Amino acid sequence: MLVIKAELVDAMVAHARADHPDEACGIIAGPEGSDRPERFVAMINAERSPTFYRFDSGEHFRVWRELDDRDEEAVVVYHSHTGTEAYPSRTDISLASEPNAHYVLISTRDPERHELRSYRILDGEVAEEPVRIVPDYAAS
Repeated sequence: MLVIKAELVDAMVAHARADHPDEACGIIAGPEGSDRPERFVAMINAERSPTFYRFDSGEHFRVWRELDDRDEEAVVVYHSHTGTEAYPSRTDISLASEPNAHYVLISTRDPERHELRSYRILDGEVAEEPVRIVPDYAAS
């Protein structure tokens, strides 16, 4: 189960809406081994595409080095789908490389509301998981 603060969900959704019609992408970092998303990091979709995302390679390297320096890991890896449901595509599954991450997808296909779902993706296997949105972690 992904337990996440409402303000982090709001940040992901705002990023997805701002980049629409292109896919938005980024991570939420947290202390290594904690499974607690804490620090929102919006990243650049180097593809600038409505159907595909890829982290900018220079930014990816810089952010992952910063994670190492801060004893953090990517607890959440998120991106948006602009015209389809919030379910990982075959490409999303093949590129999933963070075994401990929650892969969050936000669909912005409906301009009035969003769809947010979370998955664990390991060795090509996709497992949807519940998402619990909390006002703060003390409440969880």
